[in-house]
Amino acid sequence: MKASTLRAVTIGLAWAALALPAAAQEQTPAKIESLRGDVPVEATSNTDISKWEGDRQAIPRDFVQQPPLIPHSIKGYTITMNFNKCMDCHSWSRYKETGAVKVSLTHFKDRDGNELSNISPRRYFCLQCHVPQADTKPLVENTFKPVGTLAK
Repeated sequence: MKASTLRAVTIGLAWAALALPAAAQEQTPAKIESLRGDVPVEATSNTDISKWEGDRQAIPRDFVQQPPLIPHSIKGYTITMNFNKCMDCHSWSRYKETGAVKVSLTHFKDRDGNELSNISPRRYFCLQCHVPQADTKPLVENTFKPVGTLAK
């Protein structure tokens, strides 16, 4: 590319960069809307998070790789880098004593499939995948149907 062309392009880009903030101020920002419309999440929730039901039968899964839901309250549970309250009951050393479901073998593998002697750091923070179950109405209408082999 010729030096004069390169200089012209550089000057043009510099002017465009200076003009962008002014142009952005003149435009009306696009309105972001959720599937609920203008209704805030608080208004659609029919379950008070502090009133989760006690231990109960687990809700069946709707698809093969769905993480199981938590069938009990987790209020006050702490999960930090150094402590995971879930492991008080669900660890392989305690599940028989507590009657809880033991942590899946899949949680002891790293991203390359190598087996570890302890829970993989990427599976340690349970609430990234597992959530407390509640029998509530969906926030938005949906027509999802479970796979045939898992149909209720």
